[in-house]
Amino acid sequence: MADTTTPIPRTNWLARIDRVWLAICVIVLLVALLDTAQVDDVLIFAAKALAGTMPFIAFAVLAIAYLKATGAENLLAKAFEGNPARMIVMAALLGGLSPFCSCEVIPFIAALLAVGAPLGAVMAFWLASPLMDPAMFAITTGAISMEFALAKTVAAIALGMFGGFGTLLLSGTPVFTNPLRDKPAVGGCCGVKAPFSTKPVWKFWGDSDRVAIFRSAGLENAAFLLKWLTLAYVIEGLMVYYMPADLIANVLGGTGIGTIMLGALVGMPAYLNGYAAAPLIGDLLDQGMASGAAMSFMIAGGVSSIPAAIAVWALVKPRVFAAYLGFALTGSILAGLAWQVIA
Repeated sequence: MADTTTPIPRTNWLARIDRVWLAICVIVLLVALLDTAQVDDVLIFAAKALAGTMPFIAFAVLAIAYLKATGAENLLAKAFEGNPARMIVMAALLGGLSPFCSCEVIPFIAALLAVGAPLGAVMAFWLASPLMDPAMFAITTGAISMEFALAKTVAAIALGMFGGFGTLLLSGTPVFTNPLRDKPAVGGCCGVKAPFSTKPVWKFWGDSDRVAIFRSAGLENAAFLLKWLTLAYVIEGLMVYYMPADLIANVLGGTGIGTIMLGALVGMPAYLNGYAAAPLIGDLLDQGMASGAAMSFMIAGGVSSIPAAIAVWALVKPRVFAAYLGFALTGSILAGLAWQVIA
């Protein structure tokens, strides 16, 4: 007879609990305890919003899975060849459109630095990469608008070039002298060992290994997007029912530079995740948030979010990391001002 008295170690089941899903459950439970009559409304709101975004999620998942399976991201290496100015422009362009997750940036950049890629081009890629990718474009389009998604893409590329050329111009100053850590942390959660060692295979379905990559990338990204967007829509439901619209209009409304700067300063420490931020910003815009403040929040927060910042901190010295944040803050305010005028 089996011994059923042995307690199950707590670490086994606690370690398997995803913190995002746990946060969703805690929020719903608190609403159910504190305002029982409202919990159904919050859940229905989140479910309807998630259902409305589902076509964009499906497109994003399939696009990322295809890029992973074909190895199309290997083409990014070509951005770091040739004239330094050309490298910066290409790095910013490809960084703003690449499908890399933040953990993949670490080994990719480490490999580039190892083969002598200039820091200006690397900085351009670093700044642009966390701001936009195919999945985020689709989610931003569904949650806010196509115009905002396009503007954010342009802002990501412009920020990359701003930081890249800024680094190139200041390359002889003490800030960028000997910029790398002695023993950079080049590990990553995505297991990228040789990020640009093979050529893309566009018709991947004839290769069983690539089909397996397509399947695993699709499932992983579907789970990732679903959990973060569920959290975003649950929080958005709370905002709709509990946050006065005039409060948002008073704090983050208006067209002045002060509002845009506030959006950037709040976005840097408060940013959760690029996919979760889009629906939240969409709701804040509906409640009176200024369009320029929304853009500065998205740009500053995306660059300074923990996964993106760790990718930089792991490889360079603190003074270069400070320059990275400085470029991000300045560029986000400029992007906010430009979008405020255009929108």
